[in-house]
Amino acid sequence: MLLSPDFDSSADCVLYEGDCLALLKQVPDALVQLVVTSPPYNLGKPYENRLEIEDYLAQQQRVIEEAVRILRPQGSICWQVGNYVDNGEIIPLDVILYPIFASLKLQLRNRIVWHFGHGLHASKRFSGRYEVILWFTKSQDYLFNLDAVRTPQKYPQKKHFKGPKKGELSGNPLGKNPSDIWEIPNVKANHVEKTAHPCQFPVELIERLVLALSDEGDWVFDPFMGVGTTAIAALMHQRRAMGAEIMPEYVQIAKERLLLAEKGQLRIRPMGRPIYDPNNIAPPVPPQMVTLQHDLAQLPLLEEEQATYPSQQEIEETP
Repeated sequence: MLLSPDFDSSADCVLYEGDCLALLKQVPDALVQLVVTSPPYNLGKPYENRLEIEDYLAQQQRVIEEAVRILRPQGSICWQVGNYVDNGEIIPLDVILYPIFASLKLQLRNRIVWHFGHGLHASKRFSGRYEVILWFTKSQDYLFNLDAVRTPQKYPQKKHFKGPKKGELSGNPLGKNPSDIWEIPNVKANHVEKTAHPCQFPVELIERLVLALSDEGDWVFDPFMGVGTTAIAALMHQRRAMGAEIMPEYVQIAKERLLLAEKGQLRIRPMGRPIYDPNNIAPPVPPQMVTLQHDLAQLPLLEEEQATYPSQQEIEETP
């Protein structure tokens, strides 16, 4: 597999260390099928400077405008966000970011609610247990592979009881539409995918978007790549991946995860694994081992070295 530090049309994966706007300048118009990301929430995390909300929105607009430029006419943008907190008041970022997308003539197809069971415990408001994915398309003629992401029917043997279809299955035999509420665990301390990143995507969240909104061979772009989850989800399904990350520590973790995946040693939570239920006596579904397979020329991704993720403390102590 060919990994490039700058844009290269022949690469399997582009992992740029630096500002995403610098990488975006290298990317041709209308190249990318899917842009999917979770931008900084303006909370003052190690990878961001807390800004006045007007400055934050202006920063986001510059990135979004460039993302629209590189998007194909049939392409999609998925912007996953939570809440900005100002003096105890929450401000939903999807609400204040929507006008930017609308001004660029993008069309909102879904406001997907990502629900998860764990997070900070609030004492002066109800604890937040969801975030939002805004799915926009560039045109009315957009790619949507629903069959690739169908989930098991609740009543798979249910049949029509009257009419011309009496006796036939009433549901799609491939499964049901997963709806716009997704129950997927977030990456916390005991999650199989956990690294030092404090706000890490679960692979299965991005897998569903990659499978539904792109085809094999398409480019998938993440302007805020973090520890490479979008790249993993794209590459494991024969897409090409591209993204930027300003934190060198996270870039290194992303490279190490990709090396493990190339060697068939990266463990992830499998897509569709049931949510943990202590009352369910069924044996748990084991982690999935990722294996990257591409028709492109196979080249060594990285130096052969032991992949060791730095701890959060090590990252915070880095000058």
